[in-house]
Amino acid sequence: MKGYRLCIIRHGLTSANDSGTYLGCRSDWSLSEKGQAQLLSKMDEYEYPKVQRVYSSPLSRCTETAGILFPYREMQTVENMTEMDLGDFDGKTVSQLIDREDYKNWLQGNTPDKRAPGGESMEELMLRLYKGMHEIILDMMNDDLTHCALITHSGIVTSLISAFGLPKIDPKEIVSAPGEGFEVLITAQMWQMSQAFEVLGKVPYFRESIPDNY
Repeated sequence: MKGYRLCIIRHGLTSANDSGTYLGCRSDWSLSEKGQAQLLSKMDEYEYPKVQRVYSSPLSRCTETAGILFPYREMQTVENMTEMDLGDFDGKTVSQLIDREDYKNWLQGNTPDKRAPGGESMEELMLRLYKGMHEIILDMMNDDLTHCALITHSGIVTSLISAFGLPKIDPKEIVSAPGEGFEVLITAQMWQMSQAFEVLGKVPYFRESIPDNY
């Protein structure tokens, strides 16, 4: 059965990441100079896959990352792959929120319907991520693209891998540095029957361990 490989990669650093600011879908920060330099350094040290198309969250930190890592590939934005809506907490630092009761309540909540004030619940997030993955998979199949990349956000990488990836990985262990992520293998049968994909490993590749037909 034909397989489709997708590299799910976290965007580069922004100044907000360094300052501990919550970045959701409402904050459209560009990459910092430090973030751009880190990505260029990774390109020298590691090998990124030769993909046929790049899918991206529409936010600038992702589209700019796509332009640096895959400058000669067509980019297609996917609205459903944007960061979680953090509502009133978006764009604020921990120090600005720490005394708020609604913030403390949000941090303690582990239920799927818990949300920041005016924001999105995990339940709602997972529904749109499923729709986003389905859109990407159908696009790859319709255009016969067997190896693509998705540039998205740290929390989205974790949510995708923990929800749809096999074998199952503890979300606490799914940590992606800026410009890094996971490569997955998708088949039509596995996705249609189980809404799942196989996690192959991490990207980018160490130069001495580049897989065949990367």
